[in-house]
Amino acid sequence: MIALGGIIGASLFIGSGAVISTVGPAAVVSYAIGGLIVVLVMRMLGEMATAAPTLGSFMEYARTSLGDWAGFTLGWLYWYYWVGVVAFEAVAGAELINPLIPVVPQWVISLALMLVLTGTNLVSVRSFGETEFWLASIKVITIVIFLLCGTVFALGLWPGAEMSVGNIGKDGFFAHGGFSVLHGVVIVIFSYFGTEIVTIVSAESDEPERAVAKATKAVVWRVLLFYVGSVALLVMITPWDQIPTEGSPYAAAFTRFGLPAAEVVVDVVVFTAVISVLNSGLYTASRMLFALQRRSFAPAWVRDLNGRGVPWKAILLSTLVGYVAVAASYVAPDTIFYFIINSAGAVALIIYGMIALSQLRMRRRLEVEAPESLKLKMWFFPYLTWITVALIGTVIVTMAFVADVRSQLVLSLISLAAILSIYLLFVRRKASNA
Repeated sequence: MIALGGIIGASLFIGSGAVISTVGPAAVVSYAIGGLIVVLVMRMLGEMATAAPTLGSFMEYARTSLGDWAGFTLGWLYWYYWVGVVAFEAVAGAELINPLIPVVPQWVISLALMLVLTGTNLVSVRSFGETEFWLASIKVITIVIFLLCGTVFALGLWPGAEMSVGNIGKDGFFAHGGFSVLHGVVIVIFSYFGTEIVTIVSAESDEPERAVAKATKAVVWRVLLFYVGSVALLVMITPWDQIPTEGSPYAAAFTRFGLPAAEVVVDVVVFTAVISVLNSGLYTASRMLFALQRRSFAPAWVRDLNGRGVPWKAILLSTLVGYVAVAASYVAPDTIFYFIINSAGAVALIIYGMIALSQLRMRRRLEVEAPESLKLKMWFFPYLTWITVALIGTVIVTMAFVADVRSQLVLSLISLAAILSIYLLFVRRKASNA
């Protein structure tokens, strides 16, 4: 269920409206291309994780395949990304709740959300898993209901509805031209980020190989149904230029169905999506930090476990940085918080690219040293892997030509350069102590 719900976030429930406005009906293609990249990367991860399940997952694969520099860089980039996301989601969650309790300042709500989810993560891995299971269930059920109702409505079988499938071609399928599709991919690719969490969680499961294999195989139909399918229905149910860019297009669609309190229900679902990401973000950041320490890439004290086997110091450090970021969102929203959030913009793509390059090296090594370990193989290796690298490179280059995301690319590259510089200092210090 973590793998199933991990791909459904607030960015789908709310952000899809902005994507459709930018691209037009061809937003379906943008989501399909973004989903294709994720499917291919997850297949690569599945191959590596079933062959060698380990804590740290792709950080460890990058280290063994490309060198210590790659493991260090990928691990800290990933940690930095999720710490920023945790802060962002805490602020977003507070904004959703604040209208219900206006007397309580937003920063207090953000702090409360952080404390609750920190407590959940500190209790045990099981408590994290159970919390995520129920949060994911709400999101999955909502999307399934939308897919069923939306299909019936678009086909004109809903009471009072007329067939509206033709809306997907309104003003031409590529209403804003072909390049807008790539622009859309730049926006949607981050909606998919988080699917890879299952390869980290699986290391603490009873049957890691089986868990990863099952999750990576299921990602194909999840992407097709939950993202591509639901966005296609959105532009069939409502003409694309009438889909709201603020608020949730799903709430607007449920309202068209005549379902009572549609906006309130979707707001609740969006809130659960925010909490789900916050919960997963704290878990993922702490486990990546713990894995970094195992290779002496992080302070030794973060490896300390409590009585339930939870790396509590790694969780608290990740949470502490999250608190600082939340404070920055209210004290300096246009400087510190802006940098933290936007500097993670292209990090997901950089991480995906490094995963693909790791798989190229690891696959060739395993074919020679342990071919029997390749129980789940990447399709059409190495051609599809190289195509994935090319697709990721294309999206990154596209960011440089899109004004509203160019700053994210620049800030992400600055973050990458900073981590590489820290690694060089780390190597020099290690050499001087040898």
